[in-house]
Amino acid sequence: MSVNRIYLDNAATTPVDPEVINAMAPYFTEKFGNASSLHSYGREAARAISDARKTISKKVNAKNHKLVFTSGGTESNNLALKGIAFANKEKGKHIITTKLEHDCVLNACKWLQKQGFKITYLPVDREGFVDLKTLEDAIRKDTVIVSIIHANNEIGTIEPIAEIGKICSDHGVYFHTDACQSFTKVPIDLEKQRIDLLSINSHKIYGPKGVGGLFVRQGVKLDPLLHGGGHEFGLRSGTENVAGIMGFAKAADIMREKHVEHMAKLRDMLIEGALEIGDCWLNGPRHERLCNNAHFSFKYIEGESLIIHLDLRGIATSTGSACSSKSLEPSHVLTAIGLKPEEAHGSIRFSLGKDNTNEEIEYTLEVLRESVETLRKISPFKR
Repeated sequence: MSVNRIYLDNAATTPVDPEVINAMAPYFTEKFGNASSLHSYGREAARAISDARKTISKKVNAKNHKLVFTSGGTESNNLALKGIAFANKEKGKHIITTKLEHDCVLNACKWLQKQGFKITYLPVDREGFVDLKTLEDAIRKDTVIVSIIHANNEIGTIEPIAEIGKICSDHGVYFHTDACQSFTKVPIDLEKQRIDLLSINSHKIYGPKGVGGLFVRQGVKLDPLLHGGGHEFGLRSGTENVAGIMGFAKAADIMREKHVEHMAKLRDMLIEGALEIGDCWLNGPRHERLCNNAHFSFKYIEGESLIIHLDLRGIATSTGSACSSKSLEPSHVLTAIGLKPEEAHGSIRFSLGKDNTNEEIEYTLEVLRESVETLRKISPFKR
């Protein structure tokens, strides 16, 4: 097979779809108005944002929620947690989350702890699932919000958010979920699943970077992070990124079930082939897993070395450990599911996209086998 480059790191970001670029282009030039302006240029931009809001809202049955546009998933998660915490501190100052949340949630919680809030970090099982009884037992009279990720960005675990939403609703506690990885890949119904706040973003679904959103149920008390002209229902001041919002809406609109089925087929092909290598296991569940996620640990090698080997052969992936950052600490997600540090450091994540092909996966498996074999031959860990 003749290969140029194969991109298998779509959980980090995705290429912008050509249809998205075409949808955005006019809003950089002839339709460049500020949506707050009263003249025709401003009204044109305001109508475009309103239409985009409707398009995205239909994807999650947001009949009783308003969509607040943000700069991305990190801002959405911060707005949800900090906004709820400060708006509802008369009720209590207790927040519940899990040990495998995205860093922006965990760091927001650490900051809230410094402001006097109490945080409970729920454990997860080997596959990354939260125990529902443990969650229910953790809820107190002073609990104001439960924040549990919908689908984990590293190991792909899809949490039972309908059951979690019911528990929170029954106890009168707000429920927030980070759906940045799952939006358009896993069915979401804000009403049936009793979700009060839902974070999404654009660049994980072939839209532009720098734009995201937070769905907020009507009646939810939420303080803004940014203060200014009162844009976005008074919850997110700042001139709207009209071009980005239009790209986000187009990206959401073009995602179809056929894309999910295609990615799931390639994921299964990759999982079955990789597990034949030996001294290797899948992290996260075999089922109830993101359609595009395959995360493995390989004994006796470093994930970072494996990534470099694959990259030299034209294949882009990412490691489950933090070796590539300034910190040598293993991934908090992998240690949360019980992996030892050396096992966590021997991990790698493949995240597929809608445009990947069978031939690319066949080539990837061929190179993966060769690379693992080469690295194990020189490994100081294998005796």
